Amino acid sequence: MIINLISSPRNISTALMYSFAHRSDTKVMDEPFYGYYLNLIGADHPGKEEIIASQPKTVSEVRNWIQHTASQHEVVFVKNMAHHLINMNIDFLEDYRNVFLIRDPRQLITSFSKVIPNPQMTDIGVARQYELFEKLRKTQSCPVIDSNEVLKNPDKVLRQLCESLGLTFEPSMLRWKADALPEDGVWAKYWYKNVHASTGFQKKNPDWVQFPPECEALYSAALPLYEKMAQDALKA
Repeated sequence: MIINLISSPRNISTALMYSFAHRSDTKVMDEPFYGYYLNLIGADHPGKEEIIASQPKTVSEVRNWIQHTASQHEVVFVKNMAHHLINMNIDFLEDYRNVFLIRDPRQLITSFSKVIPNPQMTDIGVARQYELFEKLRKTQSCPVIDSNEVLKNPDKVLRQLCESLGLTFEPSMLRWKADALPEDGVWAKYWYKNVHASTGFQKKNPDWVQFPPECEALYSAALPLYEKMAQDALKA
């Protein structure tokens, strides 16, 4: 089984990847389309050239990488960002079990703007995430998890997620030793400091209160898309 997490950035996607990495039956893959994305659009991200050099640069090569990994493991958990999945025929995603991880856009935008000022919709990927959700839900059941719900009660939400995927819940998904994963992308040194120090799911500080006023239009555009997806989110 290939579980394909389609997440927005500045979410708990890395913690969720760590959670699945501590299952007895699962191999994780960390944003395999990141190099493709950076090579395609030329965005100036920390470690850009190193990231591009570390991964396949075409969709077909990334797909083959995922399939090869899946041939060697019972379950593969692929962490993807919605905004990386662009300029491609996405029909192949119908062969995966797709899970959508969402976050309140006010929190998301506030966090993202601390790294990249004045972000656009193409940066935060909420519209692309909703587009993918609407397409994929026509052919399969797509669980939706909201980071705020996960952080309220990780045990309850992860049990529901496992049930929806036909997996047995394992308590090891809730707690782990503070450390890096060998599967971490080469960008981990720029982004994963908090995750490397964590031993489980940790509630985030309410940074949305410092929301940048120049991002109000982006928030207004993202909010209704988030709210539509949140209607289907698993509840704590």
